This record gives sequence, structure tokens and C-alpha cells, in this order.
Amino acid sequence: MWESLIGKAKEGGIDVIETYVFWNLHEPKPGQYDFSGRNDLVKFIKEVQAQGLYACLRIGPFIESEWTYGGLPFWLHDVPDIVYRTDNEPFKKYMQNFVTKIVDMMKAESLYASQGGPIILSQVENEYGNVEAAFQEEGKAYVEWAAKMAVDLQTGVPWVMCKQPDAPDPVINSCNGMRCGETFAGPNSPSKPALWTENWTSFLQRYGEETYLRSAQDIAFHTLLFIIAKNGSFVNYYMYHGGTNFGRSGAAYMVTQYYDQAPLDEYGLIREPKWSHLKEMHAAVKSCSSTLLNGVQTNISLGQLQQV
Repeated sequence: MWESLIGKAKEGGIDVIETYVFWNLHEPKPGQYDFSGRNDLVKFIKEVQAQGLYACLRIGPFIESEWTYGGLPFWLHDVPDIVYRTDNEPFKKYMQNFVTKIVDMMKAESLYASQGGPIILSQVENEYGNVEAAFQEEGKAYVEWAAKMAVDLQTGVPWVMCKQPDAPDPVINSCNGMRCGETFAGPNSPSKPALWTENWTSFLQRYGEETYLRSAQDIAFHTLLFIIAKNGSFVNYYMYHGGTNFGRSGAAYMVTQYYDQAPLDEYGLIREPKWSHLKEMHAAVKSCSSTLLNGVQTNISLGQLQQV
């Protein structure tokens, strides 16, 4: 389905395809890798490239995403003295091995933009800012290590950490949520752009819960607000297409259909009015992109509820 799904996204005005990398799928046993069939990451990125689009590769390798174990392979349980996602040598060893494996695969196929490929951004870790305080000083040390480990792989393109206000230079801190035009404090350095890695088109759903409905108008308004008010450079929809979590691949209590209310539904069919409304908004942004990118931007308050 990849060619069709990416083609529908392109027709809808999308420029960049973003994907997670699923550690538990690709390394089912320590040192044994699976990139066959629907796990063929290189083939997926090359399909993005073939359709003239860019890619954002969210390696993690902890990815959350309502995926079983957050993407961590279950065999990590058996590693002596391991503590996940902190300044712990056994965890860092296996994490670095996997991240390096993925980066080396992309480099070997010249898939980074620095090599003429489509990948313009990579992500290390995922929303660690939500739990960092629980690990105290070891959490901060882990963030510093993860950032340096990623940057030292020399991909030639920027790295991001989402929901990570203290992302170390040069890693870019990015926003996740529904209203980042209002909630995002902004980049933690004037040398970094404002990025929105997850603009939630709906929301995760557990068994027994009602489906979260977010209108096309609300998505479009807050996307434009981020671009204009926050001088945003990048907005990614989470999800533009979610699909199905087959078997036990979904996290505990999660329904098997994932973000069915996205612009492309569970089955990859166009969901209206979201798909067309966002397509029109994308065209409007591109029609005035030279104006948006020109000069120095200034925001002026016109009162309690209005800004220009």
C-alpha cells in the first residue's frame, strides 16, 4: 500500500513523510535484524524519494506511539542490570547499536539529504521530557549522552528531540500536541527553527472510549497559527495515516484501528472533509510562502484576544 498512501499524501499537499522506526520489529533477537517485506525501511524511504517527497526518520528507538512496549524489544528484559531510558550502560549499549545500524543503512543507500537523499530530519528518543525528572541527574545525563551519540553519527542533517525543552545543542527541541501555536515555548536557542513533530489529527483510543473527533477547521487553524505566530518551519500531522495494529502490536488496552479519523483512514481511504480542507490550506500557505519567508516578523497585540 505504500505507493498509494504516499501518493495520496502528496496529492493532498504533503511535502514530508514522517515515520517511526520499530526496534522490536527490526531486531527481534539481539544482533539479528529483519528488514524484509513490510519491515523494509530502505524500500519505504526510497518510495518516498521516488515520489519527490522528503522524509523525517524518527529512530527513537523508544517511540511510544501506542505500540507494544513503546517499540523496545522484549529481550531487553533479560539483559543483566539494565534500566531503560536512563544513564545505564547496558541500555545505552543496545540503543547505540541499533541507532547506529539504522543510520549506517541510510548512509549506505545515500538517503540523507546531505548525500542527495530525501531524509531532512532524524529524531532520537521520544517525549523524554515527560519522564526525565523521575530519573533526576541520571535523566539529564542520558539526554546529553543521547544527543551527542546521535550527532556524532554525522548524518549531515539535523536531529530533533520532541517534547524535550532542554535538548542539547545542536539538537532541536520540537513540539507535540494539538495547539502548538499556543502551547510551544519555542526553540531553546535562536539558532534553531520552530518544529512541530506531532500535530494530532485525532487522538489515541483505548477499548471502551469514544472516538476523539477533531475538526478539519481546528487542525487547519492551529497549523496556520503555528506557522505565522510561532514562525514555524515544519508541521507534521500525527497521523496523516495510522492504519491497523494487528495482533499484539498495539500497546495495552489500545484498539486495533489507529487514528482512523486521520485524513487517510485506517484502510488508507480519503476521509472528508479533512483531506480536502487541509489540501486547500496547504495550497494557500504555498501561494504566499514568499511573503511568509520575507523580512523580520513582529507580533503586535491588539487586545486580550487578538494579535497581528
